[in-house]
Formats: sequence, structure tokens, C-alpha cells
Amino acid sequence: MASCADAQPQPAWALALAALGLLVSARAAARLALWLYAAFLRPARPLRRRYGAWAVVTGATDGIGRALAFRLAAAGLGVVLVGRNPDKLAAVSAELEAKRPGAEVRTFVVDFADDDLATRVGALGEFLRGLDVGVLVNNVGASYPYARYFHEVDEALAQRLIRLNVEAVTRVTHAVLPGMLERGRGAIMNMGSGASAIMPSDPLYTVYVATKAYVDQFSRCLHVEYKGKGIDVQCQVPIQVATKLASIRKPTLLAPSPEAYARAAVRRIGYEPRCTPYWAHAVVGLLISLVPEPVADRMFLNRSLGIRARGRAKEAKKKAQ
Repeated sequence: MASCADAQPQPAWALALAALGLLVSARAAARLALWLYAAFLRPARPLRRRYGAWAVVTGATDGIGRALAFRLAAAGLGVVLVGRNPDKLAAVSAELEAKRPGAEVRTFVVDFADDDLATRVGALGEFLRGLDVGVLVNNVGASYPYARYFHEVDEALAQRLIRLNVEAVTRVTHAVLPGMLERGRGAIMNMGSGASAIMPSDPLYTVYVATKAYVDQFSRCLHVEYKGKGIDVQCQVPIQVATKLASIRKPTLLAPSPEAYARAAVRRIGYEPRCTPYWAHAVVGLLISLVPEPVADRMFLNRSLGIRARGRAKEAKKKAQ
């Protein structure tokens, strides 16, 4: 019977490989623990006390923007609703005040697709002067009516995407940021997209994805610039939410309702510079990262081609009526 003294020492390469495997496993376990904490256990920031008394939400009459306005009011913030339709703004304001008695709500009309956007955003800045704006949510945005090749994107659609997804977030942030700097505190949450930050590509939505990539880098650079000045800047990158923008009517586990997304989103404001608040989206992102990029590219191209075919058929049917 062999004794322990007879055991042969392991070669150095085997010990190094075992140590590397242990380190990789420990890192993965730590990342999982941190994600679970952030997604389910970490408390939300005390937004009013930490940042200020008011939140400004663009695109606040529908979908995610509307749901975020209600969640921010529930967190004790006064809310400035910004949108293009005065009737919808009045209706959301009335509903918010009815559901949250005592909530402070103001509205401001801006059509972010208009040619006079700079003037209207300048007027918004004047409207907000004197308010202790602690949270800015740049939610307004646009996407394609349905998937299409880049050469099929006309001038009107391209201009609308750039104006709503790039110019609007840039101008509104530029109007609100100086007041936050004066007060030495604030949080800015910009709505990005998993299409630009999680998926390796989203073919047939090229201009939309490119504008959201701008939002991602815009947010990241602002985070680095202003973190030391008491301002937390974040880009949230959901995948799909059941909204008109996404053309999804019925919520599912992977495409939650705006209210379900907003609950997760508000809890993450003020933390990481980029995050995927809704837990199922984060899981999907992990799974996508495990797929070789050429395979993922083909998978997403096939999906988009199907959406394009259905969209063209629907459009042709409408024209024939």
C-alpha cells in the first residue's frame, strides 16, 4: 500500500491551472452574489433626501415614462411631466394627483421632433429655474415602425430618430445640469437600449441602435465628468418592455409591463453608470453573451427579417384599403 510520502508532486502547470480555475470560479461567484444583491436586496436611494425635491421626466404620457413618473411620485418627489400632447399631459397629471393626494405635479409641453427644439428646451430650462430638480429622466425616444434595411430608411425617419434619441437627451441634460451643479447634487437617468449595449448587433434597426449607442457613451462620459461633483449619471439598458414603442401589447416574463420595469428602474437610480434593472433582461443578456457573435448576428438578422416581412405586408394591406 502506497504511503503519502510516495505521492508524486503535481507539476507546476497543473497547480497553476487549478489555481486559475479557482480564481475564475471565485470571480464568477462574487459577480453572481453582487448581481443578486443589486437586483433583489439592495435598497433604493433616498431620492428626495439625496438629490432634491423634484424629478423631471420626458416622454411622460405613455409607457415607461408614465410609469416612472408614478414611481418617482411614490418615492416622495414632485414630478414635472414633459411631453408633446397637452391633453395627455393633463390627463396623466390628474391621474397622478388622484392616486397620490398631495403630490406636486407640473407639466410642460415640448414636441421633441419639432424644428424649434432648441428654443423649446431653452424655455423648459427657464420653467425649471428655481425648482430643486434632483432627478432627470431622459426617457423620450423613437424607434422604427418595423425593421428595415438601412437603404430603406427615409430622411424623415432618420431625422426623427436622431432628434428624439440624440438631440433631445443632449439638450435637456444641458438645460438641467447647471442647476444640479449649483446645488452640488443630482441624478440623471438616460434611457438606452439593450440593442446597443447587450446584443452584439441588431440588424435592420441600424440607425435606432446607433442613436442608443450615443446615449450609452454620452451617459458614461458624463458619469466620469460629474461623479466628483455630486451628480450620478446612469444609462439604463432594457431589452424589451410591453409598450407601443416596442409594438408589444401583452406583458410577459421577458417583456414586462411598464409598471414592472419602472419598479426595478427606480431602485437602481444613482448606482451603476450602466445597468439592466429588470432581472429577466439581465439573465437574457448573460445567455446572449455565451452565444458566439456570428451565431447571434444570424439569429437576430433572421428575427428582424421576419419582423420586416410582417411589417411590409401590414403596410401594403393598409395602402390597398
